[in-house]
Amino acid sequence: MHYDETIKLQRHFFYTNETRSIDFRIDQLKKLKSILHLCETFLYEAIYTDFKKSEFDTYSTELSFIYREIDEAIHHLPEWSGHQRAKTNIINLPGRSYIIPEPLGVCLIIGAWNYPYLLSLLPLVSAMAAGNTIILKPSEIPSSTSALIAEMINVNFDPGYLFAVEGGAMETTELLNQKFDKIFFTGSTAVGKIVYQAAAKNLTPVTLELGGKSPAIITKDSNLKDSAKRIVWSKFLNAGQTCISPDYILIDVSVKEKFLIHLRDYIQKFDYSFENKNYVQIINDRNFQRLVGLLDKTKVYFGGESDAETRYIAPTILTGVSFDDPIMTEEIFGPLLPVIVYSDLDDVIHSINSRPKPLACYIFTNDHEIRDKLLSEISFGGGAVNDTMMQISNHHLPFGGTGDSGMGSYHGKAGFATFSHFKSIVDKPFWFEPKIKYPPYGTTKLAWIKWLMKL
Repeated sequence: MHYDETIKLQRHFFYTNETRSIDFRIDQLKKLKSILHLCETFLYEAIYTDFKKSEFDTYSTELSFIYREIDEAIHHLPEWSGHQRAKTNIINLPGRSYIIPEPLGVCLIIGAWNYPYLLSLLPLVSAMAAGNTIILKPSEIPSSTSALIAEMINVNFDPGYLFAVEGGAMETTELLNQKFDKIFFTGSTAVGKIVYQAAAKNLTPVTLELGGKSPAIITKDSNLKDSAKRIVWSKFLNAGQTCISPDYILIDVSVKEKFLIHLRDYIQKFDYSFENKNYVQIINDRNFQRLVGLLDKTKVYFGGESDAETRYIAPTILTGVSFDDPIMTEEIFGPLLPVIVYSDLDDVIHSINSRPKPLACYIFTNDHEIRDKLLSEISFGGGAVNDTMMQISNHHLPFGGTGDSGMGSYHGKAGFATFSHFKSIVDKPFWFEPKIKYPPYGTTKLAWIKWLMKL
């Protein structure tokens, strides 16, 4: 399929200026929310078909975030889209300064498979709120959710405003060959580099939401039991197929054994299974085989069971792991949790900083000096202290990576900004005209300019 005609249609619609209307944006956001509400039953059925995700997990980790993002955008749009006052320096007086947010134009959003609704529709809400036209490419890997997203959008929205494209690498490549005014991509670092290179040909601004090996650091003074509980919940949510889940644990050697017992106990207590509707399948056979290949049976402390037919891998704790092991050379993205011991906190900092920057970092400690040291000396996208993954639940916090884990951010006001350009304006009257900036020049004018420019 050739997409140039759809892009021309969207560009034409964008230049009618209809999307610049705040009322139009709010109406479209309300329409999207209404469609999602009407289709909720189908949304639950589709995602369960793809990887047995329960209604509870789908609502709590995907739909609830989307609904809240829509409500937040509707409530704050008049404020976000209005002229923003800025201070005016003395050489521009009498005058005033302000910033005008404007939509970028025709945007491409490429979603990810692991949270197929959240990671396609959340950036879509931001792009709609900012007043753009959008082509949405949901991940083809969860085929049922991809088909449903495309149907919901293409049946209910004008393709000149919003259009969903189904397909895989071929369709994505063809889309990337087109000129967009913004590309937003969520996925792997390897594919993110391809997207970035394609965007560079047209000088298209890009937001990349990627991944990485996000560490959880456990100090000897932390509350081991509560730390274990929070880590188990976050690591095995979605069977570990979460970009900000703790990828591995770094724990003080003196408390390792106690902590391992707590980890095991909580895995047993939560009783993860498809039947209990608190666990999901590995998304496909390729990822299942990749994870089984990373599972070193000689290092299993707990778990380790797998079943290829149902794409099931049990929550698994691995010990005796070092940074040289194969499992530590790539993002795990599955229910395998390596535990690495340390005795020197500076070694921990060096080990993390000498590798690609992680999307998240989690610090468990009751020592404020240690907390501040780790927060200031380790570079990562975002994180939490004495918790995991909950930073994503605060829409007041921008979400995004750094380095290999991504560039740019979104959620709430940050999402609006990601899909906007901010025009800086100096607005001056005609009734006053300083002569100092006009020829002829001389030493006296130069002295005045030097003084004024300092103010």
